[in-house]
Amino acid sequence: MNTPSDRGVVTVNDVSDAFDHWPAPPPQGWTADDLDRLPAGGPNGEPDFFERVELIDGALVFAASQTRFHQRVLAGLTVGLKTHAPEHVAAVNRMDVKLGHRMRPCPDVLVVDKVAADDDDRAFYTPDEVHLVVEVVSPESEDRDRKTKPSRYAEAGITHFWRVENNDGSPVVYVYELDPATRVYGLTGIHHERLTVPVPFPLDIGLGNLPR
Repeated sequence: MNTPSDRGVVTVNDVSDAFDHWPAPPPQGWTADDLDRLPAGGPNGEPDFFERVELIDGALVFAASQTRFHQRVLAGLTVGLKTHAPEHVAAVNRMDVKLGHRMRPCPDVLVVDKVAADDDDRAFYTPDEVHLVVEVVSPESEDRDRKTKPSRYAEAGITHFWRVENNDGSPVVYVYELDPATRVYGLTGIHHERLTVPVPFPLDIGLGNLPR
């Protein structure tokens, strides 16, 4: 039986055997393509069970509910990026990036090729289509957003990475750029009241007055 989900129309039976091992992963581990075949409900029929899940090194990671800080920073940066973006790119949020067979994170904000963003049937993007990844750090995601994800984005060749931290209710943006020789990010700036950068395109956003 086909069951609709926010990742497209999927066949439940494609991954039903994996639930025999739940909550452990199936013997072969989860793959990036499995996320396109997950059912709308959980192993016990829970609605929207897989709505906020990503694949990190073969493990399904379920995101916690967003805080208001996380929500407004995500919205504010998305609007700012859309306002400044040149015609050949577009800002999107909460879309997967398939980095490999067992790595498919779902960043908070992405800047991708406009052609890819205009394809409404897409469920994920590939690293060559991504110009910038933004992660807004939450208490439950600190290790992933500060360590695991940046290293994987860099290994995949994504040129620009921003990490946003909560400093007593004010966003602080750590801006990184890829060293193509080492495939490692280097810190190019720490931005408090204003985010002003020349790449991936000229941008000037007031961080102190993001929409509430």
